[in-house]
Amino acid sequence: MSILNRFFNWGLIGSKYKTCITLALSQIKLVVNKRDAQLKLMRQEIAQFLQSGQEPITWIRVEHIIREQNIWAAYTILELFCELLLLRIPVIESQRECRLDLKEAVASIIFAAPRCSDLPDLLTVRNLFITKYGDEFIAAVNRPIIEKLSVYTPSDEVKFNVLKEIAQEYNILWDSSKTEAEFNKLPEDLLNGSKQISSVTAEIFETKSPNATLWPPLFSNTQVQVQPLQPPKADAILISTEAKQSLADTQKERPVSLESLDVLERSRVAIVAAHAANELVVEKYKVE
Repeated sequence: MSILNRFFNWGLIGSKYKTCITLALSQIKLVVNKRDAQLKLMRQEIAQFLQSGQEPITWIRVEHIIREQNIWAAYTILELFCELLLLRIPVIESQRECRLDLKEAVASIIFAAPRCSDLPDLLTVRNLFITKYGDEFIAAVNRPIIEKLSVYTPSDEVKFNVLKEIAQEYNILWDSSKTEAEFNKLPEDLLNGSKQISSVTAEIFETKSPNATLWPPLFSNTQVQVQPLQPPKADAILISTEAKQSLADTQKERPVSLESLDVLERSRVAIVAAHAANELVVEKYKVE
């Protein structure tokens, strides 16, 4: 009885593998054809922009074309792997462990299925393989699939080569010398403005004598002697008394706290004293 159950279970599992892989394979073919048509339209648009001389737009849109080409290439590899697994379903049924010649295909499907949102049937196949084999041999994933499905910014050289291919495909006379010189330019060459300024300043310093200074001293002929501050004059004291009187008048008009009055009075007296001391220093410099 157990032998019959095992036989029928194997038959059900085998038919499930075959059905899921077949559905995933047909879905991959539909998506590949659809993306192929989209790529042709996008390349035609790029060719029109190149012909009209709108290079900045092509430089931006070519990144999307590179991304679509990478996805299309990854899907074609997955299509081949699904066809291989569809032929090896009897081997998958009969053996409990994954064979060496199937590890790359199984591991690539397990890796790529979550990254292919428009292939839900491939996710079902992935769950079947994880249930049977696990995901321990993920290191056997196909290297081009990892590179094509990874998200990264293409280099300027790659973008330039794709634009050249499109121009050659549609027989467009595109002068690529300016674009090629732009991305081949070193980062130092983009800073010519600062180098010119630095050269001008160097010429100014070279024209000066080695003993000369760029700016004259503030006191070239006079010797400044720092003297201690003296107490304020009587006028300053009178001003402080007038300030006190104005504070008293304002206090009568509106209630003010004693702490705020004390702080205001001290600050005003300090300002008046500093002003008087500054006048004394200026008069002394004038006399000298």
